[in-house]
Amino acid sequence: MTITAVTGSASGIGAAVCKQLQEAGHTVLGIDRQNADIIADLSTVEGRINAANQVKALSNNKLDGLVCCAGLGVTAPSASLVISVNYFGTTELIALLQDTLAQGENPAITIIGSVAAVQQIAEPHAMTELMLENKEAEVQAMADELGQPHIAYSSSKYALTVHARRLAVQIGKTGVRLNTVAPGAVETPLHEASKNDPRFGEAVRNFVAPIGRNGEPSEIADAVTFLQSSNASFIHGSVLYVDGGMDAMMRNGNL
Repeated sequence: MTITAVTGSASGIGAAVCKQLQEAGHTVLGIDRQNADIIADLSTVEGRINAANQVKALSNNKLDGLVCCAGLGVTAPSASLVISVNYFGTTELIALLQDTLAQGENPAITIIGSVAAVQQIAEPHAMTELMLENKEAEVQAMADELGQPHIAYSSSKYALTVHARRLAVQIGKTGVRLNTVAPGAVETPLHEASKNDPRFGEAVRNFVAPIGRNGEPSEIADAVTFLQSSNASFIHGSVLYVDGGMDAMMRNGNL
């Protein structure tokens, strides 16, 4: 029996991932603020510890998979909350469950990043380094002072991708695989809220992938389900763009 925990399980990509993993034979432990097996708020240290403790108890300290889908976008109540959920809510939960995953069978972690991280490659924002240095209070203060949730979002996803690649080098020897899926625009409640936002809605609506449409949650779940399977046994430390060509467009075809 393969036991996999999924954050952000109540809606959007997380819900689609839960459905597909269950169809693939996984026992899924959904983590969210409501309508989930484990009710936890990943924006706080206490919430992350609570989530990890419940996962350990329900998996009998032997977890085979972790998929981190929980995240906030530009319509979040504050920029600091974007940072806390998107970056620290993922990195700290992984740290808390790392030993439990090492006890699993062919364990794998998949993180949901974003093609928006590409915006930070050439010149990362100062918030990025603070996140990578694990200085949550300092980066929260900087994010709220700046008051630009779209920069907080892209910075959090860029820092998360960098952290994942660094961590992959460290944990590979424990038998735990770790990869990132970077979606483009996907038709989720989060994206719908962004399209209707008076500040960013027009830009979001006009940001169309070369393939000519937005993605569906099931298309991201397809990639996640593959990465969590034995068919991806030699894929580790990678970033898989599932974005309809947005990454290629944003980089102007460059690597």
